[in-house]
Amino acid sequence: MDYVLAALTGYLLGSVPFGLLLTRGFGAGDVREIGSGSIGATNVLRTGRKGLAAATVLLDAGKGVAAVLLAALLWPGTEGLAAVAAIVGHCFPVWLRFKGGKGFATAAGVVLALAWPVFLVCAAIWAATLAISRISSVSSMLAVIAAPLAAWALDYEELSLTLIAIAAIVLVQHRANIGRLLRGEEPRVGRTK
Repeated sequence: MDYVLAALTGYLLGSVPFGLLLTRGFGAGDVREIGSGSIGATNVLRTGRKGLAAATVLLDAGKGVAAVLLAALLWPGTEGLAAVAAIVGHCFPVWLRFKGGKGFATAAGVVLALAWPVFLVCAAIWAATLAISRISSVSSMLAVIAAPLAAWALDYEELSLTLIAIAAIVLVQHRANIGRLLRGEEPRVGRTK
């Protein structure tokens, strides 16, 4: 029963569509009708409202942190399941007909809560890749791929399966980006298409 409750709590927390709520609440329209149609921070940024995009990142990461910490407090040993469920909730929210975001910010939050040293390694990889490539999707995908490797290198082997599952979900959500990368059409940060 603990695992069921942890999974349900993680999913419900993850499914809160902060990007949509913020853009609607602050008069920026329905974020699903622009850009990629995603509810995540990168698409919120396409509204031209940098503050809303920053708030979306923090809140989406925060719900990942909350899912893990609540599981640790109420059902110790279920943190990994709650983490994966939070990502699933963000990517496939029941409230939005299972069409959500790509999961990177929420993934960052759960990694921070599960193992902050792993988070620091992934954050450094994300920042370096973004600085070099100027492609948001590339930096996000490399960071989640690096997470299970960093966990293994830093003696958090018990998190490897959880982080592999998270990476798989995030990569699947980036399949359109992968297609654009292969065609040389993926936009760079700070440039128009």
